[in-house]
Amino acid sequence: MLVLTRKIDEKIIIGDDIQIVLVDIGKDQVKIGINAPKNVKVHRYEVYEEIQRENREAAKSKKVDLIKDLPMDILKNIGKKII
Repeated sequence: MLVLTRKIDEKIIIGDDIQIVLVDIGKDQVKIGINAPKNVKVHRYEVYEEIQRENREAAKSKKVDLIKDLPMDILKNIGKKII
């Protein structure tokens, strides 16, 4: 992990097009601003984790739904191949 010291209004550049700006320093927190292209998703980590969890859950339910929608003859053939 790279650790940098910054003062208010000083920036950090990631790649060629992402800027991190230290906006304010409080007692227990700092405020940062992020300038990034619209195609770059920027989330707080806890939001990112929730999105990933929901995506995993959605993928599981879709797999089950896809299997339910298969014609019965295909399901029987799959069962024979597994056994």
